[in-house]
Amino acid sequence: MYCVRKVTDDLYWVGANENRLALFENIHPIENGVSYNSYLLLDKKTVLFDTADWAVCRQFLENIEYVLNGRPLDYLVINHMEPDHGGSIEEILLRYPDVTIISTEKAFMIMRQFGFKIDGHTLKEVKEGDTETFGKHTVTFIAAPMVHWPEAMVTFDITNGVLFAADAFGSFGKLSGRLFNDEVNFDRDWIDDARRYYTNIVGKYGPHVQLLLKKASTILGSIKIICPLHGPVWRSDFGYILDKYIKWSTYEPEEKGVLIIYASMYGNTEAVANNFATRLVEKGITNIKMYDVSKTHVSFLIADTFKYSHVVLACVTYNLGIYPVMHNYLEDMKALNLQKRTFAVIENGSWAPKSGSLIREFLDEQLKEITVLNDEVSVLSSLNETSANDLEQLADALVDSIKEA
Repeated sequence: MYCVRKVTDDLYWVGANENRLALFENIHPIENGVSYNSYLLLDKKTVLFDTADWAVCRQFLENIEYVLNGRPLDYLVINHMEPDHGGSIEEILLRYPDVTIISTEKAFMIMRQFGFKIDGHTLKEVKEGDTETFGKHTVTFIAAPMVHWPEAMVTFDITNGVLFAADAFGSFGKLSGRLFNDEVNFDRDWIDDARRYYTNIVGKYGPHVQLLLKKASTILGSIKIICPLHGPVWRSDFGYILDKYIKWSTYEPEEKGVLIIYASMYGNTEAVANNFATRLVEKGITNIKMYDVSKTHVSFLIADTFKYSHVVLACVTYNLGIYPVMHNYLEDMKALNLQKRTFAVIENGSWAPKSGSLIREFLDEQLKEITVLNDEVSVLSSLNETSANDLEQLADALVDSIKEA
């Protein structure tokens, strides 16, 4: 049975929701599911913008058939070739063999790499600035390389102001019938999924996102609707999501606050982290988030590392090194190009505390525009009077840093 939503008078959402998949890209937990968005335009010619993941192909095809209502499918525009969006291309070709595929040179190359049988069908290669008219609607194509694949583009409908944004402005989370941003409380129910989606999927490519935002600024006054490939469609409050994207893509913190990540084997380092958090609260710092690095998927850690201005790493020493899951978290920071944060480091060890100096070395050498507070705290097995005094000094230094930020 079809399940569609009207976006404008002649544009329909024909995507589908996925709530069975446990891991997006087989790595990121999606407890709230995910949507695969596709859009179908009914003009003199019919145009499908992107496809959907194979897992929801049956629903996707039923939606297209219903909206077409016996009409042929004339064009298929592929903005982004990643399989969660391009996975149903061949099914479209089987059912609508006369369709013309519009995409970039690199997208066609990647289709062939995946073994999609596109040759023998009509292909139209486009580049930045090209236009296509489907009747009353004229669209223009804008290159968006590395947002977040090299072949990506976005398509802007000049006629009605709809931006088909590929993976930009997307989010984890199933739609549950509510397609538009003004049908949900985005700041309460969606922003965490949107942040985790951006920071873990696109976060590495901040300069490329900035380039796309610069291009989009030239048509910002003309954009009426933003249609991403995941998550809600934006038809209002563009300033809210643009502000988030500007901060995320320039690696500026969203909030002044403290993220405490601890690695503890037997509970002693956890106790130190809790003690430190209490001291901060007593000094007036209440915007605090704390995680056990061993129990929390790194995608959540990365999302909040992008959110908060200050990060505290409390880590036990393991085999004279950094506790493995803490080290993995650091490597993810590096891979996702995290910048412009202030760190405080607390180490623990029973006979040779070493994790602190190694973490500092990693932060100094592997990340950009990072400040590491000089106040050192080294705990020998468990907190004692001496290390408690050091912890107090570190708390003071962190509070001062937050006030100066």
